[in-house]
Parts: sequence; C-alpha cells; structure tokens
Amino acid sequence: MLEGDATVVQQGLETGWLGPVLRVKKGDRIKVTFKNELSQPTIIHWHGLSVPDVMDGHPHLAIEPGGVYEYDFTVINRAGTYWFHPHPHGLTGPQVYYGLAGLFIVSDEEEQALALPSGEFDVPLVLQDRLFDDQGQLMYMTDSMADGMNGFVGDTIFVNGQLASQPVTMKAGVYRLRLLNGSNSRIYKLAFSDGRPLVVIGSDGGLLEKPVTREYITLAPAERAELWLDLSADSQGDTLKLVSLPFEFPYEPMMASMHGLPALPQGAAFDVLNIAVGAEAETAGMVLPSALVPLAGYALADAVNAAEPRDFTIAMSGMIHTINGKVFEMEEVADFEKVKLGDLEVWQFINEDAGAEGGDNGMGMMMGSGMGGAMPHPMHLHGVQFQVVDRQVPLEARAFYDQLAGGFLDEGWKDTFLLMPGERAKVLVKFKDFKGMYLYHCHNLEHEDAGFMRNFRIE
Repeated sequence: MLEGDATVVQQGLETGWLGPVLRVKKGDRIKVTFKNELSQPTIIHWHGLSVPDVMDGHPHLAIEPGGVYEYDFTVINRAGTYWFHPHPHGLTGPQVYYGLAGLFIVSDEEEQALALPSGEFDVPLVLQDRLFDDQGQLMYMTDSMADGMNGFVGDTIFVNGQLASQPVTMKAGVYRLRLLNGSNSRIYKLAFSDGRPLVVIGSDGGLLEKPVTREYITLAPAERAELWLDLSADSQGDTLKLVSLPFEFPYEPMMASMHGLPALPQGAAFDVLNIAVGAEAETAGMVLPSALVPLAGYALADAVNAAEPRDFTIAMSGMIHTINGKVFEMEEVADFEKVKLGDLEVWQFINEDAGAEGGDNGMGMMMGSGMGGAMPHPMHLHGVQFQVVDRQVPLEARAFYDQLAGGFLDEGWKDTFLLMPGERAKVLVKFKDFKGMYLYHCHNLEHEDAGFMRNFRIE
C-alpha cells in the first residue's frame, strides 16, 4: 500500500504479471506499507536507491507470512531507472522469477530541462526469460545442480510480462526506451535487426553526460540502459526488431553433456522486441541533445586507498562461490568489509571463479576451462552508485571477454556491473549518505541464494 496520490506515484504496466511502475521525483517522501501475503518470508529491496539500511531490504529484516513492514524514506537519487524486488536469503530467485518485481523511476529538474520523450514515448521494458511445462505452468530450478552452478535460464522471452514474439506498435517518432534485465541469470547482447546503432542516453544510475552509440549493448541481470530510438525516418508498416546476438558461453558445453539444456541456453540468438511502425508521431524529428547531465564523478587519485585497492577475490570452493574465501552469514561483517562514512575508495573485484585452484572434486578445474575462471558475475553493491574505472583481462580470457565487452556501459553511474572470467575490475565508490550494514553480491539470483553474498558496514 502506498500513501499519497496514486495517480502520480503509481503506474502499472499494462500487461503481464509484474508489479507496478512507481514514478516519483527526487525529494519525494515515500511511505509504503508492505504486507507479506506469501507463504514464505520476504522483504523488498529498492535496487539502486540510496536509503537508510533499515529501508534497504536486508534479509535479516525479512518478515514472516502475514507480517507487515513500514517503509519511509526520501528519494535522494538523481533521475534514473531503478527497481524493486524481494531479497529474502535463499528465496530471492524464485520470488523474483514468479513476478515480484517492479520499476522505480525517478525524475528531477535537470532531466526535465532536457525535454526528453515523455508520456507514451517514455517506455519501460522489463526483459525476462521463463520456462513452462507441457501444461503451460511455470517451471523453476529443473535441475538444482546445473541451475545452481550456472544460474536458471528459460526458453521463452517476455517483455513486460508479454511474449516477446507479439508485435508492439510504435509510432514513427522518437522514443525513450528504459531497459531492465529482470532475468535471474540470462545475459542479453542487444542490437537492432537492421544494424542501426543503439543510441544510449542512460545506465543504472541515470543519464550519461552525453549520448554514446554502440553496435550492441551487454545487459547483465539487474543492469539498466536507456535508449534514444528515432523511428522518424521509418514508414508506417515497417518492422524493426530488438534482438539478442549470439555469443559462446563457456559453461554450456559442459552443462549440456552433464544435464541437458533448455532450448534457449545462455548465448543463444533470439528476438526481444518486435516493433511494428505506425503513423507519424508528434515526436517525429525531435533532436537528440548533444549534452545530457553532468556526472560530477570522482578522481581515482582522490581515493583514500588509491595506491592499495580493497580486494574482493571471487573463487569456487567445491561447488560454492566465495568472496575472499567466505560465503554469506546474516550478521557477519569481516574487517575487510568495514568502511568509513565519507570515504572515497577503490574496490577491486578479482574473478578467479573455478580457476586452477577450484573444487577438490575436480569440478573446479573442468569448469575453469583453463582461463582462470569460466563464469561471469553481475556484481551489485547496495546503497551506493559507483564508477567502473579499470578492467584488466589476461590474454587467455580475452576470447569470451571480447564477445561482450563492446557493449559495456562504463561511462555512467553503476550499481551493477558484469565481472568477466579472469578479470580484475576496479570501481570507485564513495560512502557518502548513510551509516549501516549493506550487501554486496552476485546478481545471478541462484548464486546469490546459494550464499554468493556478503555484508559491508559503513561506520
């Protein structure tokens, strides 16, 4: 239940099973009464937002069936496309999979001054994959071993809860498309079917400083991208597809031989959005701004640990992903996970998952594919936005990296980024808003539920 003018704050997607789209302004006070009518514990995380820790949806705050949690916070984030979803430990994957997620769209004066496409021309698109049985019922975790290690993928693509194969009519004009990868583990390599470039105006934390163009964009679970799509030169009756391009995913051959795979494995090519161009729109000919919103980013040299980054090494111990040798414990915060309010730090994530020192049963070596880690991980930090400032990938891991790296959106503010096998990536993050205990974890939801998650404390 939301307090306030629901006609302003709440906008539901017209189709599908997803939660509402909440459209708010920076500075708004949000009061939500959350009642758990599930048969499982749950709690809601406001993904990408900077809120007090008791509002962030940590699993230790999960409420039992029939319980109620009161949210009350002020929106301090810049304009952007954020979202919300459940975050109970061990249950996030299935709860998100069955539809418990929605968008949280923030506007502010800087964004409004740009007069970007709005109303029907500001279109949220939540991308998800699902698997069904022969009775048309949703299936989840069909093989606990394979799905747990690899992440669950389905064989049918949905956009806003509707089949991606269904045509969507869009007028011959300019649109702002807000893309969210709402899948549990699937990575999308998005491009247009006719080869036109994608014009990107925003990422996780809002608008970029200026538009950038890509032949494709890589969207890992929980990442967002905002596109400027100009259909002004298209004619009524034309068609255009947003597609996901193929790429080779290192785990797939091994998983196929062990367990079999659904018809649409990681890295498969498929259609995402089928656009049927309609009549000319009032936004036809709208001019793309050459400059958007200043990012006011940080300088690496100003970090308190610029010369000695705080390292987080991802590895595999047996069949379990670890961070610096540890898995999730509800209240534990290790010394290497304590930071000071106001500090600007460099965090370095090192992906050694399933490398040469993998599991003691030989699985680690097999999954490592001889390149120091075979599994990409979408890494997410709660309560902050950060900059990706450096990526280093060894030669033996370049083949997979180069298939997706051209689509990374490191120019903007991020709360989730894809850490590739064998990669060392540095992010620059300032702990500037609230003290308290927050989470960092892999946003492959099956990995997260299995304990690939840790706390950090801002003191």
